[in-house]
Amino acid sequence: MKTTPEHNERVRTMKFYSVYPHYVSKVEKKGRTKEELHTVINWLTGFDDSKIQEMIDRKATFEDFFDEANLNPNAELIKGVICGYRIEEIDNELTKKCRYLDKLIDELARGRKMEKILRSN
Repeated sequence: MKTTPEHNERVRTMKFYSVYPHYVSKVEKKGRTKEELHTVINWLTGFDDSKIQEMIDRKATFEDFFDEANLNPNAELIKGVICGYRIEEIDNELTKKCRYLDKLIDELARGRKMEKILRSN
């Protein structure tokens, strides 16, 4: 499934702070921790806990969030389908980065080992 311009615009303006509690809830419901969630976010973006909190406090959009991130070079190893989209086929860079994050959080919630989630070649 290809993303539409409308979908990409929705992703661009979505607020990180409004989605973050859902991330926490999703992983905790499956027995994982907020600390593990932060490990995953840190790996993908380079953000530490204080930067994650700053993004929440600023009510940053996903566009702001990923503009300030230093994407992990191994992020391109994240493949598969998430939210009905094959990550490798997404041509909008911001939408692809958001789906990277969604995929990592999904893997965390499904109980995948951290070493596998953090793709170390």
